[in-house]
Amino acid sequence: MKKTLILTAGFGEGHNAAARNLAAAVEASVGPGSAPVVDLFALASPRLNRVSRRGYLALINRAPRVWSRFYGWIDRRDIFPRHLWFLRRELGAFAECLRREQPIAVCSAYPVYGFLANRLAAVGGLRVPYYHVVTDSISINTLWTKPACAGWFVPNEETAGVMRRMGVPPEKLHAYGFPVQAFFAEHEGRLSPPDLAAGARPQVLFIVHSGVRHAETTARRLLAETDWELTIAVGRDEGLRRRLAHAASGRRSSTTLLGWTDQVPRLLMTHHVVISKAGGATTQEAIAAHCPMVVNQIVPGQEEGNFELLRRRDAGALAETPDAVLDALRRAFADGGARCRHWSESMRTLARRDAAPRIAAHVLCGQPITPAEAPEPAAMFSQSPSFHG
Repeated sequence: MKKTLILTAGFGEGHNAAARNLAAAVEASVGPGSAPVVDLFALASPRLNRVSRRGYLALINRAPRVWSRFYGWIDRRDIFPRHLWFLRRELGAFAECLRREQPIAVCSAYPVYGFLANRLAAVGGLRVPYYHVVTDSISINTLWTKPACAGWFVPNEETAGVMRRMGVPPEKLHAYGFPVQAFFAEHEGRLSPPDLAAGARPQVLFIVHSGVRHAETTARRLLAETDWELTIAVGRDEGLRRRLAHAASGRRSSTTLLGWTDQVPRLLMTHHVVISKAGGATTQEAIAAHCPMVVNQIVPGQEEGNFELLRRRDAGALAETPDAVLDALRRAFADGGARCRHWSESMRTLARRDAAPRIAAHVLCGQPITPAEAPEPAAMFSQSPSFHG
């Protein structure tokens, strides 16, 4: 079986989501087991990886300014490949994966792995194409652009423009979109929220992320002060779910309180607006669903570009306090939801629901793919790609 090795890392759900969805697209074309997904940090040093992930989450949630300075420092300094020795275990794990899987190509949704790929290519350990799947928008760290690779798959033209100005060869930039779940394309025209202009009651989805300021207060205000239909997903915070259930008791409008759920794509496609932090995966899934965002938190650095993309396209609002959230929603739903409809139409101009199969087809064929040119699976192996950078 011809395999595509897909690399990810647990420092942000956007990396994992992109890797999973791309793997699913490859397997849909080639077959089960053809796209192994590997987290080199978890594979090489599982205990250190767990500690590092907890530290990362604590930093972005409790000390965002410290994280912002650290993110900027990494962007400006040439840490890699000068200090690549620090990742010697990950380098060894990468080399072992290549020997074991014998892939025809490698795709990475995490930027640091590009330096490992360059090192292995220099010593003959990597002889197949290596691609970056860029999960950020607009605010692009130089870690994405410094390592050579066969190509960069980017989520939108705005990001492609930024990377061209950073010196990335235009012919290697492919603005196919962010690889989202096939669910969005499969339910095109089948799932949508009810028509506000026809008098439907607004349906609001609130995705509560750990560490977001004012989250519980915002949820309580929504429950107490509005007659909108609410769906609130609290993740694994069972205590918060119980408290909100008590606050919602006796509420006449429809209220759904969820814990962890794998139904986010369906929820996004059936609600008028989502309240969420500007995480990479959530933002891109909202775009795919044409569901406008009211952003209640931005992690400095990688998430700044996600909201900037929405701001430039007028596809949502920034509201970092409970008062601001309610005000943004009331303005969106006024006049029969005119502003909400405008936001949703703006989302449509950004959506690329076919990104995952297009990236998969490009990787498997070794050349750019347009929607009309997407090959049949049997034709995907007519070329034997080789590493170039």
